[in-house]
Amino acid sequence: MTDYLSAILTRKRLENVRRRRHVAAMRSVERPPQPERSEQGVRALRRASDEPPSVIAEVKFRSPSAGEIRRWSPGEGVRVARGYERGGASAVSVLADGPGFGGSPLLVRRVAQAVSAPVLYKGFVLDRVQVDLAYDVGAALVLLLVRALEDSELRALIRQIRSLGMEPVVEAANSDEVDRAVAAGSTIVGVNARDLSSFRVDKDAARACVARIPTECVAVFMSGVRSVDDFRDVAQGRADAVLIGEGLMRSEDPGARLAELLSSV
Repeated sequence: MTDYLSAILTRKRLENVRRRRHVAAMRSVERPPQPERSEQGVRALRRASDEPPSVIAEVKFRSPSAGEIRRWSPGEGVRVARGYERGGASAVSVLADGPGFGGSPLLVRRVAQAVSAPVLYKGFVLDRVQVDLAYDVGAALVLLLVRALEDSELRALIRQIRSLGMEPVVEAANSDEVDRAVAAGSTIVGVNARDLSSFRVDKDAARACVARIPTECVAVFMSGVRSVDDFRDVAQGRADAVLIGEGLMRSEDPGARLAELLSSV
């Protein structure tokens, strides 16, 4: 079985070594905290009573397991993101990883400049230099993977993200990781139905994990939502928000598809 996550994290650590050398050679950049980013992100994702879950709509052109999801062309990421906003997205997730997912920090910046919805930076964050980069490109939310971090590292990155006025979205894959995310002080806790080591999807297990997230936290169901029935099933559960990527990106009009899903509940 291919362990996709291990390969991605190994590559990301090498990238961070090069990035730290680059940062060390530059003059220190002042980054004043912008708490409005965090406030906007948490507010956008918390589910209102008698409303469907909020949707984090994802811009993702490829994945290590699926290959090409949507053909890339200049400006396509921004066009998709604007369509998501028109379709009712509460937030937009953008892949910042190039080799595996067809994204980049530059794409995050362009989307953040093009939409008013909070933007989630997804870049397999392991180091504070990546947090600084997420801030620099305009992200309001930064994804952290419980599986990729020791508890001390997770807490340190959560503190750093918040010190800049952003909010971490802490992703778990099982009940133990949910408990670790909560214990680390996470406000937004996501459960990925797709195991990032094997890329297999188990929606039933994910729903059970989402149900154990404390009500004071914002609970996010991630991956595996492709159809109206999938969205309705998740809407009946605990999730405040749902992250949908491939299920939208494969549509001819991703924004219209999002609007269809939201109107089905």
